[in-house]
Amino acid sequence: MEVVALELIKQLQALDTHNQYVVFTKEDSDKDCLNESVNWSLQTVPGYTYADWEQIQLPIAAKKEKIDFLHCTCNTAPLYLSKPTLLTLHDIIYLEKLDFDGTSYQNFGNIYRRFVVPRVVHKASYVITVSEYERNTILERLHLPEEKVKVVYNAVNEKFNDRSDQEEIDNFRKKYRLPSDYLLFLGNTAPKKNTKNVVLAFASYCRLAKDRVPMVILDYEQMLVRELLISNDYGDCLDHFIFPGYINPSEMPLVYQAATLFLYPSLRESFGLPILEAMGCGVPVITSNTSSMPEVSGDAALLVDPEQPDQITEAMLSLLSDDELRNELCRRGKARAAAFTWEKAARQLLSIYNLMKP
Repeated sequence: MEVVALELIKQLQALDTHNQYVVFTKEDSDKDCLNESVNWSLQTVPGYTYADWEQIQLPIAAKKEKIDFLHCTCNTAPLYLSKPTLLTLHDIIYLEKLDFDGTSYQNFGNIYRRFVVPRVVHKASYVITVSEYERNTILERLHLPEEKVKVVYNAVNEKFNDRSDQEEIDNFRKKYRLPSDYLLFLGNTAPKKNTKNVVLAFASYCRLAKDRVPMVILDYEQMLVRELLISNDYGDCLDHFIFPGYINPSEMPLVYQAATLFLYPSLRESFGLPILEAMGCGVPVITSNTSSMPEVSGDAALLVDPEQPDQITEAMLSLLSDDELRNELCRRGKARAAAFTWEKAARQLLSIYNLMKP
């Protein structure tokens, strides 16, 4: 959500030099990622927690600035605000199922959203979401008028490309001690990321393949993978997993470019931005046949049922043994990613802003 907001702000600053903008921010270490310009100002708003910042301090700041309307970009908005509101609702996964399998931060966020979202969507002038799949889900669950919910697709930053030279990629591999070939998976403790099925599917691949390509997992603890493998009698496969530790976000294009293929068989996504990031970097993608992922990937990815580890395994074996298929998916993927630009998204957003003008 933060990536989407920052990319749109950057594009709007370039596109719109007429309207006056105020960006309300919470004091944080990464505040310097935003810049003021002639018609853009930054207003730091105090607050101890996100809830107190959004529900108490933000309405006060918005009233002082005498804004025409407020665009809230991350699913929630103030419950009591005297100005019209535009809400970006990325997804409503937290309304479909409430569990406590995530971190305490994730659990609190889900509870907060379950309370706030059903109330603020009816007060908002328009609701923006990021795919037709999510739009239909929102309309069905929250019973909003069809004309009130708009789709503005996410996009991929131009830095996600396949233009790095081989020396730069080789130096990146050496820095993190990565092999010349690897499968890439962005692990996560969120249940929807389907880490358990991906790990078990890869372990099964290790048993079946003759020349095993290792898996690089980012943002996940080695101990959790070890426990999962041992409990499922795959303890001997642990050596085929690589955990490089923290990698700076600025190096993510190199993570993708150095990979042989990218795994993103999530259980549920409103969009799935990493799909396009990998495609832009010329990496073949395995993703899910559920929710928004077929809509985003089009015909440029290998689709699997994320609930079936054997399908994920079969997709790995198929792609890794078929150079022609990998090359074709790389070609289609680059064309698919190029169709989603932040400039296009910002122009669509600006047209909705014009509807909000008094």
